[in-house]
Amino acid sequence: MRNLIRNIRGVLFFAGLTVNTIFWFVPIFVLAIFKLVLPLPAIRRAITRWLMAIGENWISINTLIMRHAGNVHVESRGLEKLRRDGWYLVIANHQTWVDIVILQAVFNRRVPFLKFFIKQQLIWFPLLGIAWWALDMPFMKRFSPSYLAKNPHMKGKDLETTRRACEKFRDTPTSVLNFIEGTRFSEKKRIDRKSPYQHLLQPRAGGLAMALSSMGELFTGLVDVTLLYHDGATSFWDMCCGYPVNVIAKVREKPLEDWLIHGNYQDDREFRRRLHAWLGETWSEKDAIINEMREIHG
Repeated sequence: MRNLIRNIRGVLFFAGLTVNTIFWFVPIFVLAIFKLVLPLPAIRRAITRWLMAIGENWISINTLIMRHAGNVHVESRGLEKLRRDGWYLVIANHQTWVDIVILQAVFNRRVPFLKFFIKQQLIWFPLLGIAWWALDMPFMKRFSPSYLAKNPHMKGKDLETTRRACEKFRDTPTSVLNFIEGTRFSEKKRIDRKSPYQHLLQPRAGGLAMALSSMGELFTGLVDVTLLYHDGATSFWDMCCGYPVNVIAKVREKPLEDWLIHGNYQDDREFRRRLHAWLGETWSEKDAIINEMREIHG
């Protein structure tokens, strides 16, 4: 009976998020059509600002649903100096699919609307694909090594496509999220991949390098977020069913040094070595932060 009640609660919770998504999708879709057919840059910039405001309302209602219909408690630290008129590259450790909605709740209306790189194929995802496109999520087309081996003339084309997609951010303050580990953490993955960290997987530099190559000169700062779930990572469905989600988000803003912005990850071996070393140092600091938070909160 208890499991039945939890599942019913989960269905109702998810239904609330779905209704909220459909409600805001309608004006997003209408504005997206105007943005597509109207060629004037000034009008498109105005429509973009309206779309970002709608996206923030969408996230605000989702956050209210999580706090009052769910059992979600978020403690955030280090947000005081962030600005809504800046351009930020946000990096974070990845524990669960819940991370995305937690980070949206943490940063909503504190920095420009949070965006993340999306595989190009997901533009066809029902409702959300159109919403992501309208909200200027940067779609990313990646070619596999085997494809490039057969089509060497396509080398660099994926990066150029992503760079063109990011050109639209020059006129609108933007925050872009990147999960550097590339996948969600688990103890098994940590052991299998021989990660040198206690609570993290090894960071992968490829996604960060693409973001820096595409938008590096635009970013005014790098925001490093360390997520810790008191009771362990919770699945999205468990969150819907009312399981407690107690999470700390510790935010640190770091300057983006010139060498990070102007490096060539594909062709410069010394830059790749330096970037990997920089990421390793950042992840060691993050691992120590998690240890410290665990000692304080148990």
